[in-house]
Amino acid sequence: MLQKTKALVLHTIKYNDSSLIVHAYTEMYGRLAFWVRIPKSHKAKVRNVLFQPLSLLDLDVDLSSKNGIHHIKDAKPVVVWQSIPFHPVKSSIAMFISEFLSKALMEQAENKPLFAYLEASTEWLDNCERPAANFHLVFLMHLALFLGLYPNLDNYHDGDWFDLQSGTFEPLPPLHKQCVKPVEASRICTLMRMNYENMHLFNLSHFDRGQILDVLLSYYAIHITGTSELKSLSVLKELFA
Repeated sequence: MLQKTKALVLHTIKYNDSSLIVHAYTEMYGRLAFWVRIPKSHKAKVRNVLFQPLSLLDLDVDLSSKNGIHHIKDAKPVVVWQSIPFHPVKSSIAMFISEFLSKALMEQAENKPLFAYLEASTEWLDNCERPAANFHLVFLMHLALFLGLYPNLDNYHDGDWFDLQSGTFEPLPPLHKQCVKPVEASRICTLMRMNYENMHLFNLSHFDRGQILDVLLSYYAIHITGTSELKSLSVLKELFA
């Protein structure tokens, strides 16, 4: 019996000349892997171009496979990206985000609020006409909320340290070394006030943006195994850190 679900493509692996292995985060079932046959006919319903990183798809899937790799019977775009594939900055951001999500959501089960956040974020990026230099920072910061990692800002005071292990702001440095000094900690507080609508109002320098990104990735690396090695990071830092 076929099941219907929306899905966000994370990454693909070429299996052979006529098929792909597609890793996607689905609305109804969490992260799944699919074997996809790509017919060479131009009239085929399922085409290779559909499975670009961060593509949003409506899928008809067969989940009866016992080996963990399921079958896509039909795929249609939820939306057709108008700018992400053609805009150098946006495409670089998309590459970074898809690689990060591919590692961060390895064991992620069904989480509809998380899927809604991913869907809304990618659509916002595609439609954005303002500068998007802070987008990846805001995305990573608010993603932490849906993964149960959002820092606790309740007791923050100017001059506090940020404890990367506990996700809390402290007046004194912790005994371990996995912490952030007050200057960098204050930038995390600034980031927590940002969203997609107001992020263009925060004029961060290249240096500040790079430091914030390094702190965010260090924070994730402590809490989610495998998120520290990102091939697309160097490209992103070349653009705007």
